[in-house]
Amino acid sequence: MKTARRILMRTMVAAATAAAFTGSAWAQDTLKIGLLATLEGPFAAPGQDSMRGADLALKQKNGMAGGKKIEFIKASSDATPDKAVAATRKLVEQDKTPIVIGPLSGDEGIAVKNYAKTQPNVTFVNGSSGAQAATWGDPAPNFYRFNTEGAQWMVGLGEHALAKGYKRTFLIAEDYGFPYSQVQGFMASYCAKGGKVIDKAWVPLGTKDYSSVIARIPKDVDALLVVLGGSDAVNFLTQYEQAGGNKPMIGGSITVDQTVLNYKGKRRESLLGTASAGPMADSIDTPEWKKFVADYKATFKDGFPSPSLFAYLYYINTKATLDALDAVKGDLSNGQKAYREALQKTNFKGPAGTVKIDDNRNGVGPTYITEVAKAPDGSFYNKVVKVVPDVTQTLGLPKEQFMKMGLGSRDVPDCRK
Repeated sequence: MKTARRILMRTMVAAATAAAFTGSAWAQDTLKIGLLATLEGPFAAPGQDSMRGADLALKQKNGMAGGKKIEFIKASSDATPDKAVAATRKLVEQDKTPIVIGPLSGDEGIAVKNYAKTQPNVTFVNGSSGAQAATWGDPAPNFYRFNTEGAQWMVGLGEHALAKGYKRTFLIAEDYGFPYSQVQGFMASYCAKGGKVIDKAWVPLGTKDYSSVIARIPKDVDALLVVLGGSDAVNFLTQYEQAGGNKPMIGGSITVDQTVLNYKGKRRESLLGTASAGPMADSIDTPEWKKFVADYKATFKDGFPSPSLFAYLYYINTKATLDALDAVKGDLSNGQKAYREALQKTNFKGPAGTVKIDDNRNGVGPTYITEVAKAPDGSFYNKVVKVVPDVTQTLGLPKEQFMKMGLGSRDVPDCRK
C-alpha cells in the first residue's frame, strides 16, 4: 500500500513538474508588448485609429515576431502627461512588459521619455507623439521615435501659404508642446520669407467654447493658421461656421486629418483647398501606400475612408518594433543591447517613404504638402501638391542656426511686425 502511495506521489510530482515546464515554455514563447494610446478626451477618435494601425502591423506578421507570439497589453490615456505616465508605469511595473509602444500626443511623449530614463531595461517606442522635446535636447537612450515630429511635418508649408497669397495670418492653436512644434515648423520659413503671424490665440486642450477667440480674429488677415486636432478642431470649425466666418485656413497636420475631415458640418465644404502638411497624405501614389490603405480597409470595416495620420504613425512604429525583434530572433537579453542596436539600424520602405532614425533616435523622412480635395464618392482627402524629402529635426537649417532659434514655444518664432 505504501509502495503504491509512493508511486502515486512520484507520478503527481512528475506531472506537476512537467506542467510547470510547459507553462514556462509557453510564457517564454509569448512576448507581451505594452500599447498605449489616447482613448479618452479630445483625441479619443484618433486614439482608436492608432490602435488600428498597431493591430494592422501585427496582423501582417501573423501575430508573431522574433519567433514568439506577440500579445499587446493595451492601455489608455486622455492626452495629459500625468495620465500617460500612470498608464505607462502600469504597463512596465505591473504588467511587466519589456517593450512599450506609445504615447499618442505631444506632451505625453515628453513625459514618457522622462519616465523611460528611470527604466533602463525597458525599450520605449513612440506611438505618434510629435513634440520636438521628446527626442531633442535631452533624449532618453531607450526612447525611439521612427516618425518625424511636428515641426518637421510643417516644413515647406510656409512657402506654399505665401504662394497662395496668405501674407498675413492669425493663429489658433492648442497650448502645449506639439502645436508649439507645428507652429515653429511653419513660421521658420514663413517669417524668413516675409510672412506675418500678427497674433496668436493659444487655447487649452479640450476647449469647447471658441467664441472669444473668434471675436479676436482681425478682418484684415489673409488666412487663419489653425493648429487644432480631434474634437477641438471640429468644435472650432462648427462655431466659426455659425459665426459667419469666411477666411481661408492653413491647417496643422491633424487639423484636416481623416479624423476631422469626416465631421458633417456645413463648414466642411469650405475646407476644400485648405493647405496643410504632414508625414503622409491620402493620395500618395505608390504600391506601398496603396497596399497599406487596402489592408486597412479590408481589416477595419469601422475605420475611416483612408487611414488617419495616427493609424499610419502607430503602424510604422509598431512595424519597426516587430522587425527589430525578428532581426535578433526575439533576444532581449543583456539589457536589450542587441535589440536596441537592431532598432538603430532600422531602415525600411514604409507606406509613405523610407523609415529610419538619426543619432537621437528620431525619424528622418519626407514631408507632404497637401490641399483638401473631394473624391468622386464625396469623401474628402488630402491631395499631394509637393514633397519635401529627408527632412531632419533641424528643419533643413544648419544646426547652429537652429540652436540659436531654439525649440518652438508660445513666443518662438515670432514675426508679428
